[in-house]
Amino acid sequence: MEKSPLSSFLLLLLIPVLASCVEKQVYVVYFGEHSGEKTQHEIEENHHSYLSSVKESEEEARSSLLYSYKHSINGFAALLTLEEAEKLSGREEVVSVFTSQEYSLHTTRSWEFAGVEKLLNEFNANDKDDLLVKAKFGRDVIVGMLDSGVWPESYSLKDKGLGPIPKGWKGICQTGDQFNTSNCNRKIIGARYYVKGYEKYYGPLNRTQDYRSPRDKDGHGTHTASTVGGRRVHNVAALGGFARGTASGGAPLVRLAIYKVCWPTPKKGKEEGNSCFDADMLAGIDDAIQDGVDVLSISIGSYDATPFSKDSIAIGALHAVKNNIITACSAGNSGPASYSIRNTAPWILTVSASSLDRKFIAAVELGNGETLQGESISPYHLKRKLYPLVRAGQVVNPNVTKDLLDQCMPGSLSPEMAKGKIVFCLRGNGTRVGKGAEVKRAGGVGYILGNNKSLGEDVSVDCHLLPSIAVGCRNATKILKYIDSTKNATAYITPADTVIHGIPAPHMAGFTSVGPSPVSEAILKVSQVILL
Repeated sequence: MEKSPLSSFLLLLLIPVLASCVEKQVYVVYFGEHSGEKTQHEIEENHHSYLSSVKESEEEARSSLLYSYKHSINGFAALLTLEEAEKLSGREEVVSVFTSQEYSLHTTRSWEFAGVEKLLNEFNANDKDDLLVKAKFGRDVIVGMLDSGVWPESYSLKDKGLGPIPKGWKGICQTGDQFNTSNCNRKIIGARYYVKGYEKYYGPLNRTQDYRSPRDKDGHGTHTASTVGGRRVHNVAALGGFARGTASGGAPLVRLAIYKVCWPTPKKGKEEGNSCFDADMLAGIDDAIQDGVDVLSISIGSYDATPFSKDSIAIGALHAVKNNIITACSAGNSGPASYSIRNTAPWILTVSASSLDRKFIAAVELGNGETLQGESISPYHLKRKLYPLVRAGQVVNPNVTKDLLDQCMPGSLSPEMAKGKIVFCLRGNGTRVGKGAEVKRAGGVGYILGNNKSLGEDVSVDCHLLPSIAVGCRNATKILKYIDSTKNATAYITPADTVIHGIPAPHMAGFTSVGPSPVSEAILKVSQVILL
């Protein structure tokens, strides 16, 4: 009997649905908290029993388990089909079942501007009522860092002058690629890594891109760790000599415990962020609570708004606060759009970004005699003369779409047309560093990054591989008008100078995410502001 065209069509429609029923993904099954009556072995066996109730065999049940959360958090992460996940979610004792979603990382004078540097210099002086003095700058407080790991050789993380490791510490120093027990010290008192959830989603870690260990190849984790608790390091500066002075974390006497949960996203550059999965983060938080941290610091956020009952950071932070552990999380870098904030659970201290009173002033000198101010931390300088100036849309390859003409996306610029010129790129799509790299690739001699209307006058500066400057929306508009007014636009980018005591300061950074909470409009957030 021949099949009708209609039945064949319906069968084609059903194939994706049927495939989704048998396709396995990592799910988190969350029960709430432990009763305290079971041993850790009994807890794991209990988790196995739930898997056995939906799996074909005991062997399949055991092989499907990634993590058994058995310290403070009660739950497990396992490979399940949609049907198996739905069966478990129907159990009365199960709080929630959710797929292990992918999250991303949220990317020196700050403490002096905030008054910390002065207090550091006058430590044990007269002002005994100051909060920072009362807190002894974090002496022996243990901060757990969930991030991309740590570079233990950093001068900010030396343990000179620190006393013994606090007696209540129960953590470990996990070894792995280029990381051994000697990399922990009295500053970095513990380190672990979690990669099972990541590898179930992306496959085995590419060990040319990252270390299978707590060692940080990205730099984000080391940056956040030193921001929180880095020791004082004198006479340091950014590449090019900018911002020379003393670098210090906000609480330089804290101890650090490292929980590496973020890994490189395949086929993406480091500037586009790492991948951090629910299953791995919950395992890290569960261990951190058991290890004895006093504070959790998490600069990670979800791509989409997630209900608190299915958000590993919100769940983990809830268990942390029940154990008298405060959790500080980043608000995100997706501003200035409303509802862009993440980590908004009421029991989380949500931290936003602001400016400080230091700027790196440079200027664009246009061929019409006008000089427009911007900022730069590029260590590269142009020879003192005017260079041809173009907007990216004038030197793009023919396949670039109209909406991306001035965006300097990878591969968009024509080397034949861009060579030897200063290229103006507009912010919007792509990364700031990526745009500079594209100008460099195409043979441009300089790079101007202009804000669009939504970003206004809040300028973000980065270190680029060629002379560069970032300008606010008003000056960006003036530069574009000049380019469009003549066939022979020219410009020169001046070297930058570090300027302090600028006003107004501080103000909210334009890139920082803002509320209200997309999960609940009753939550306004943010809880605190950090200076950059």
